[in-house]
Amino acid sequence: MPGLRLEVFDTAPAADGTPLPLVEATAVEEAKVASFEQGYTAGWDDAVAAQQGDQSRIRSDLARNLQSLSFTFQDARSHVLQSIKPLILEMVNRLLPEVAREALAPTVLEAVMPMAEELSDAPLTLVLNPAVRKQIEDLLTQATGLPMVIEEEPTMPDGQVYIRFGPSETKVDLGQVTTDIAIAVRAFFNLNT
Repeated sequence: MPGLRLEVFDTAPAADGTPLPLVEATAVEEAKVASFEQGYTAGWDDAVAAQQGDQSRIRSDLARNLQSLSFTFQDARSHVLQSIKPLILEMVNRLLPEVAREALAPTVLEAVMPMAEELSDAPLTLVLNPAVRKQIEDLLTQATGLPMVIEEEPTMPDGQVYIRFGPSETKVDLGQVTTDIAIAVRAFFNLNT
């Protein structure tokens, strides 16, 4: 078997005795520049990809957080409305009719005042429930001094008064207004449920 022969990579010495390089210096520089460019491009591509990934992640996090915030706001609003619903309904059922009773006489006065300018000596006729007679009669007598005829109608609701002058008639119905407000409040809470 022949002996093992190894390749020799030594360079032949130059004429002055210094060894010659295996690769020329310009080729080494070109290889360095090419290697740098390749590394720079790869780094740039990695940075762009990382930035796009970060932006995509930030967008999805922002969308998820906004959606969560929206649900949280709706939940909080719904919870607050459900918490105050009994209070509001109780106010509508108890306080609103009382306020309407107190406002009935001033509302009738407000309706009578435009008619008072047209009245001569003809009396004003009021048709009302006997329960509210004193309150309305006292206020109208003090404020206008007009001659009036009061007809009591026990079947009429407390919040309703008819004002007649000659052929014209005006109806004041705070009971219906109170009912309409109560219906609107209940509808509001039913809509939000």
